[in-house]
Amino acid sequence: MSGHNKWSKIKNKKGTEDARRGKIFTKHARNITVAARQGGDNPDYNPTLKAAIDKAKADNMPNDNIERAIKKATGEGAADNYQRVIYEGYGPGGVAIIVDCLTDNIQRTAPDVRHAFDKNGGNLGTDGSVMFMFEHKGEILVDKTNKDFDQFMMDALEAGCDDVNEYGDYYQALTSLEAFNDAVDKLKELAYDIKSAEISYIASNLIEVSSEHFTNLGKLIDTLEDNDDVQDVYTNWDLPSEEE
Repeated sequence: MSGHNKWSKIKNKKGTEDARRGKIFTKHARNITVAARQGGDNPDYNPTLKAAIDKAKADNMPNDNIERAIKKATGEGAADNYQRVIYEGYGPGGVAIIVDCLTDNIQRTAPDVRHAFDKNGGNLGTDGSVMFMFEHKGEILVDKTNKDFDQFMMDALEAGCDDVNEYGDYYQALTSLEAFNDAVDKLKELAYDIKSAEISYIASNLIEVSSEHFTNLGKLIDTLEDNDDVQDVYTNWDLPSEEE
């Protein structure tokens, strides 16, 4: 899917999503707390928080954990020290990569991210080096089973979405950040089975790379995602459908 790390989705399909569950919940909790602190603790008026909560629920994070993470935003705690940092670079084959981090120690995170790029045939770039290739959008994925694409397109556009696409088992709808919450709610009301709803960096154009780069690209993405400070990794890699 455009803007999403297709490599991760492939791994999820193959059953590896149950690994490191505690680490996944910790990342979600940090993301929820920072989103609530920055934009308010009401997800109805904070699309970033709503997206963070929905993403956590998709990974089966318990409601109690989610509520505690939100409460931390209005209390005292280490969340004060976390800041969002975006790193940009290129992977093998010229794939553009955005690394979205929440960290309490840039002096730790920056060298770790740089090492991941260097070790796997990539290059960490400067601010703006790849960001121009992406748009910051809401991305909604729905199960397309027994759903007509033309009907979905009409429903999505009426719900305030900007664009729709079809990827494998899913229909994708893209929205502005402002329209994200309403679009998700309206599609739910229309009984669409929403598989994910996130604020993402969407690649304007996907690029193909030769198969010789697949291994190092996968290792680079895996290494970045395994870092505790990394929330999400976005690429413009157009992974061939036969690899899905």
